[in-house]
Amino acid sequence: MAAAAAISTMQAAVLYGKEDVRLESVAVPSIGPGELLVRVRAALTCGTDVKVFRRGYHAKMIRPPALFGHEMAGDVVDVGEGVTGFYPGQRIAAANSAPCDHCFFCRRGQTNLCEDLLFNNGAYAEFIRIPERIVRKNTYIIPDHLGYRDAALVEPLACVLRGLDESHVRAGDTVAVIGLGPIGLMFVRLAHWAFGARVIAIARRLEQVDKAVLLGAGEGILLSQDSPLNEQPSVVSALKSYTGGRGAEVVIEAVGHPQSWELATKLARKGGIINFFGGCPSGTKVALDTALLHYSEITCKASFHHTPGHIRRSLDLVAEGKVTAAHVVNDEEPLSELPRILHDLAHHPNGHIKTAIIP
Repeated sequence: MAAAAAISTMQAAVLYGKEDVRLESVAVPSIGPGELLVRVRAALTCGTDVKVFRRGYHAKMIRPPALFGHEMAGDVVDVGEGVTGFYPGQRIAAANSAPCDHCFFCRRGQTNLCEDLLFNNGAYAEFIRIPERIVRKNTYIIPDHLGYRDAALVEPLACVLRGLDESHVRAGDTVAVIGLGPIGLMFVRLAHWAFGARVIAIARRLEQVDKAVLLGAGEGILLSQDSPLNEQPSVVSALKSYTGGRGAEVVIEAVGHPQSWELATKLARKGGIINFFGGCPSGTKVALDTALLHYSEITCKASFHHTPGHIRRSLDLVAEGKVTAAHVVNDEEPLSELPRILHDLAHHPNGHIKTAIIP
């Protein structure tokens, strides 16, 4: 480790199980051929990390005990044998995965469903090791004018970008977004400013809707606090009134609740598309009106993760200012505060959208 030779240990967040994240002194990762050692300059909290914190694991991405966190940007401090294109001192953003490019799904262009999708965690730490495959396929130099917080936003934004691509959003479409957490707000911003859509934002809290309007939503609708998510006649009526009685061309569900999935089916126009983007808890079921789906020719689909192509496009969109950290990051804290922040995000919604963790 040339630039970090004198440093043998670091502070890092380690996930041990359900709501059990500990800050510990661990060894600085050693790197092998093709790998990078990166000093983390900014790591962002996200809804997936909060879900993992509450559940204690993620079947695809992380099993405890393990280093935690995946949205990051930082500085290269050491390079492994054979690395080309990267050198110490460069500012980089590395995605949290890379496909194999050889399996059944990769050969069919569905690299997000790769049978050997390599995930990487450990962003909530002073240093992180970037595996060879991610270095080679999904790591990018940060443009000079971008800050670390903006660059760290590239990974979640790539998921949103792919969701809009998969929903076939076109200029002039009406897109309804249910749920205005960080992901929902990025859908609002990107759908309007990058895809040219008219956006109707739907959420429980007025401050969420107000934020969505600032980011490009044309209209906002408040969910009833007194009714289940799947029984919201006033929401359905309001959305129909904004769309000539038809409904939205595209409905994005960004809550991750079975009842919200059911509500989404009531908001699409005939021939519309529903993207069940929000992942529901494992084992949950959803009841759908089969007559509505059939006779209205509703397309129901879901989007998972991103591809290297979407990461590259996402970085371009951030560099162009279409979406920036200022739109969804509203707090900054040291690494030592991470356990408290995760607990607050999981149990006490406090207006924080995303927090930038600065090791």
